[in-house]
Amino acid sequence: MAEYAQFEQPKPNPDLEPLGRLIGTWKQSGGIAGEITYEWMEGGFFLIQRVDLDHDGHKIKGMEIIGHLQTFGEEPSTDIKSRFYGSGGETFDYVYEAEGDTLTIWGGEKGSPAYYKGQFSKDGNTLTGSWVYPGGGGYNAVSTRVRK
Repeated sequence: MAEYAQFEQPKPNPDLEPLGRLIGTWKQSGGIAGEITYEWMEGGFFLIQRVDLDHDGHKIKGMEIIGHLQTFGEEPSTDIKSRFYGSGGETFDYVYEAEGDTLTIWGGEKGSPAYYKGQFSKDGNTLTGSWVYPGGGGYNAVSTRVRK
C-alpha cells in the first residue's frame, strides 16, 4: 500500500477576520451615494467588493478584490492589499487596515496622503468616516448596512 503525504490546507491570514464586519450590503450617503456589497470569496482568502455609486454626478460601477497579494514564487504580502476595477477602465490600488472599530483604507500604499478613515458603530451596522485627499480635497461618507 502506497503512503501518501499529508498536505495541510492553507488557511487565510487571521488579520483578514476583522474585515468580515463589512460582509453585506451597505447604503452610502454623504459625499457619495449608492450601494456597496461585500462577500467572502470561497476559501476566505479574499473579500470581494462590488460598488454602484454616484459621486457628484459621476457614476462609479466596479469590483474590488481585497486580500494578501502573492507574486509568483514569493510569500503573500504582509499588508492587506486590493485592486479596484471600474467599468470606465480605471484601476486603483489600496491597502486596508482594521484595528478595533477603526477601518483605514490607504490609496496606493500604506501611509499615503490619500486615505479613508472610518469608525464602526457599537452595533456594527454604521460606518462613518471621511476620504482625505492631498491638497485638502475629500468627502464625508456614511455607510449603513441594509442586508447581512
